[in-house]
Amino acid sequence: MIRNRPAAAALLACLTLGTGLRVEAEMVPPSSYMAQDAIDLVAILPAAPRSGDARYEADRVTFRATRTLVDTPRWHWAVSDVSEAPADMLRNYACAAGIELTPARVPVTTRLLVTAAQDTARANNVAKRHFQRQRPFLIDHGPICQPAQEVTNSFDYPSGHTTLGWTWALILAELLPDRATSILARGRAYGESRIVCGVHNASAVEAGRLSATLSLTPMRAAPAFQADLAAARAELAALGNRPVPSAERCRAEADALSVSPLQ
Repeated sequence: MIRNRPAAAALLACLTLGTGLRVEAEMVPPSSYMAQDAIDLVAILPAAPRSGDARYEADRVTFRATRTLVDTPRWHWAVSDVSEAPADMLRNYACAAGIELTPARVPVTTRLLVTAAQDTARANNVAKRHFQRQRPFLIDHGPICQPAQEVTNSFDYPSGHTTLGWTWALILAELLPDRATSILARGRAYGESRIVCGVHNASAVEAGRLSATLSLTPMRAAPAFQADLAAARAELAALGNRPVPSAERCRAEADALSVSPLQ
């Protein structure tokens, strides 16, 4: 995820220069669509589960039960959901959106999604540092789908990956309203992949979706956000031949994601 201004600017420079396009000043993403104190997630989110309460024990039951998904198609799809790179995120939503997109093909849309995700991540990380909830594999033993060193030293609640995925889903659903149902369903599954992976508790995934929704609320009032949203909508509408993802790949995705870790 792009977490700071230089990284976000560098991303967009690479996107445009990689296609031979000149980087215009207006293509550099704003540092933020909202002020850092625009939303206080700590004051709004439910407190993280604590040892001994019902939510804490329910999380442990879910973690242990979902270890049976290791090496299943649902597990492998969860592995593919680990990457936060914009190109991978666009690919993850291709079947749901009904269109194969790349950052180079839709740089304006990518800029909008990356900048909004940067904002929701910043707000989410404040809550993470406040609650300091341990990840499930540090409480109960079990395999996880990404290297432990990537996640051991960060907190569980609310899930940052889920916040990212739900941010993208909400914005893409607004840009492509005729595909809203499938896009939002994919956003839900993206968060649930973290449960399958064993790196987030179910309560953290639920809080991550709420985190993204809450953070986007004040963001939508920003003129810069509205301008970029309109520009992204125009960019998508202006696409000529829209490449579609393969039917075989989309069938495989639908079959795998039909297995919910919360069933």
